[in-house]
Amino acid sequence: MSKLVIKKEDLKHNIKQIKVFASKSGKNDNGEPVKIIAVVKGNGYGLGIVEYTKFLIDNGISIFAVATIEEALKLREAGIKQDIIMLSSTAIKKDVETLVKNDIIITIGSKEDVKVANQVGEEQKKQIRAHIKIDTGFGRYGFVYSNKEEMILTLKDIKNIKIEGTFSHFSVSFFDDKYTKEQFQRFIDCIEVLKMNGIQTGMLHICNSSAFLKFSNMHLNAVRIGSAFVGRISFQNKIGLKEIGHLEGQVSEIKQLPKGFNIGYSNIYKTPKSMKVAIVPFGYMDGINVKNEKDMFRTIDKIRYLVRSIKDFFKKQALYVKISGENCKILGRIGTYHVACKIGQKNIKVGDNACFSVNPKFVDSSIRREYR
Repeated sequence: MSKLVIKKEDLKHNIKQIKVFASKSGKNDNGEPVKIIAVVKGNGYGLGIVEYTKFLIDNGISIFAVATIEEALKLREAGIKQDIIMLSSTAIKKDVETLVKNDIIITIGSKEDVKVANQVGEEQKKQIRAHIKIDTGFGRYGFVYSNKEEMILTLKDIKNIKIEGTFSHFSVSFFDDKYTKEQFQRFIDCIEVLKMNGIQTGMLHICNSSAFLKFSNMHLNAVRIGSAFVGRISFQNKIGLKEIGHLEGQVSEIKQLPKGFNIGYSNIYKTPKSMKVAIVPFGYMDGINVKNEKDMFRTIDKIRYLVRSIKDFFKKQALYVKISGENCKILGRIGTYHVACKIGQKNIKVGDNACFSVNPKFVDSSIRREYR
């Protein structure tokens, strides 16, 4: 049975490196060190949301962010009492009631959000903790940055809402510096207008992992770190982050295949001679050779391997699984849950340990996570 292994010392190393880098950007506007908000969406970037969050707490991280109500509740049900920010806004009253009941910091980004939050606060007789979301050019949640007058009129009518922060989100910080800088300036312009109109903005944060590492001048009061903790980033790693996560399994079968025998779907590989192969029970559904595609988290990213694997084959870009410490070439296309590996004369037998470095967020949640 396969498992995703997370090396604790490597994860501790990444947390330390990120803390050190954040401290180098100096103090925030309140004279305090830049705060680190750990984004634990997507099952904790694949590391297991509860265990990963507890590990971060043990290593000095105290603010967390999630993308769904289910993620927030899972943390609360696990006994995690630290601040949790719900990054997605909602005007669905039942959802707001659930978030407020569980002391989750909500996001407001529209007139409807504010109206519902005010109503829930009045009914529950409490000040609702919230962050303002400004849409600086992502097109999802938040007040559109150019509609400043509407934003001001809406935010001046927050009777039962306590603003603890204001944020935005970059769309292409991992490769388009020009647009990222444009989004940042839009955000700063909105903050200045809000303050001029007597609206409290609280803690300011806009940097995701990419922007955090590339633009120290944009750190503001806090930064949101997700992929950097895992060390799986789509640009130059300049602070020595280690890649977290590798799959481990066991060789399930060894067989001798004759010359000219097809291996895998589409028949793109035929054995050039009689060949000894090992079958290892993990495939693309376990994250094998699945990569980031434009910073998205959809299931389709796993399916993209279909085209890539064919291209990689014809480009002769070989992939290897390490079995009993030896690199063994993967033959043919990667299957859903299996790969075939060339072992030749290597002393490999059924039951031997096999491992493959993977991006944890692409590893199916049914796979056991093991911290060691």
